[in-house]
Amino acid sequence: MTVTQVSKALIGAILLLLLLPFSTSGAPLGAAQPTFRDRSDDGVRIGVFGLFHPRELIVSATSGDALILHIAGENIPLEKSSGFASARVQISGSELVAFLDDRIFRATTLTVTRREGGPADFTLAVPNKITRRYNGELEIRCSSSSLIAIVTMERETAVASIVAAESTSETPLEALKAQAVATRSYLVSGRGRHLEFDFCDTTHCQFLREPPSPGTPVAEAVAATRNLVLVYDSRPFAAMYTHSCSGRTRTPAQAGLSSSTYPYYEVECSFCRTHPVRWTMRISPEDASKLRSSNESSRLELVRRLGWNTVPSNYFVSRPSGDHVLLQGVGRGHGIGLCQSGSKAMAEAGSTFREILSHYYPNTTIVDWPHTEDAGRSYPSPAIPGN
Repeated sequence: MTVTQVSKALIGAILLLLLLPFSTSGAPLGAAQPTFRDRSDDGVRIGVFGLFHPRELIVSATSGDALILHIAGENIPLEKSSGFASARVQISGSELVAFLDDRIFRATTLTVTRREGGPADFTLAVPNKITRRYNGELEIRCSSSSLIAIVTMERETAVASIVAAESTSETPLEALKAQAVATRSYLVSGRGRHLEFDFCDTTHCQFLREPPSPGTPVAEAVAATRNLVLVYDSRPFAAMYTHSCSGRTRTPAQAGLSSSTYPYYEVECSFCRTHPVRWTMRISPEDASKLRSSNESSRLELVRRLGWNTVPSNYFVSRPSGDHVLLQGVGRGHGIGLCQSGSKAMAEAGSTFREILSHYYPNTTIVDWPHTEDAGRSYPSPAIPGN
């Protein structure tokens, strides 16, 4: 090209950049910023029902969806319309045994997918204890004394299932959106908490239930924030959140925890300051001797043994009371990051999800994920996740 043609091409390119729309993160798409690519269907491996240490599981097809059970080199259909829709799986030594009608299979692992391969709708049950519906691919394997069930689901399905577990029917839409972004950020950055899967389905990682139905507020909130995550210092971080704080959120150091990628800050929470959740509990002197106020690790060690409601938060005072020790505290959860009670109040007052997240996670940015250069990279995971 001639010099004149080159000059015209450069001018045209500059004008095009100036006319480009703004991205969801608020920065012009032509400005200096990371490049992102869509990996919205990344699989997330979640270990389910681990608290039950199951020795028996029952996997069943749902109405209108055929499953294929892959075991010992065979592919066996499970379908409600055929009358043969369930498989019972038990542990036997170092193997699992699958019972399908009058057939018995032995293997060290089995998987369940839809007929064409990929995620399927199915139900999984620990007999006489719990039954739950999932969408994903199921893997069942043996450990030393129980069965390990792992559901690999698309990331947005996992986000929706967690937000559904972490919210109520009264939660405003903008608060649901804020929860969805925090949840997705944790899934993107918090891997590595378990050896055999990415996350578990308890509050050790993030609480997970069934995926919500299409058209529900949770499904709408997840769709509206699709692929959005929180970034600090150009890196995503595993966002922590809590049910209710004491009127001011806390830093990990204040809760006796190690620091994470994001430093967190003390943030005023006007709702919890004016509407504190107060609680009183009695525990034995022996248990009290192992418990320290403002120390989340000691609280978690105790509540995992005695029950999650034994000590609702790590912000309390204690005193002897007869043969017991009386604990009087404020808040529910570790008090770090997004306060779900405060988020709900902000949304009811008209705040957007971006304003809520900016308040509880100062100095962060919301971006589409992932950054091309960061795809596949793991980041330090916090000691604890949610509430």
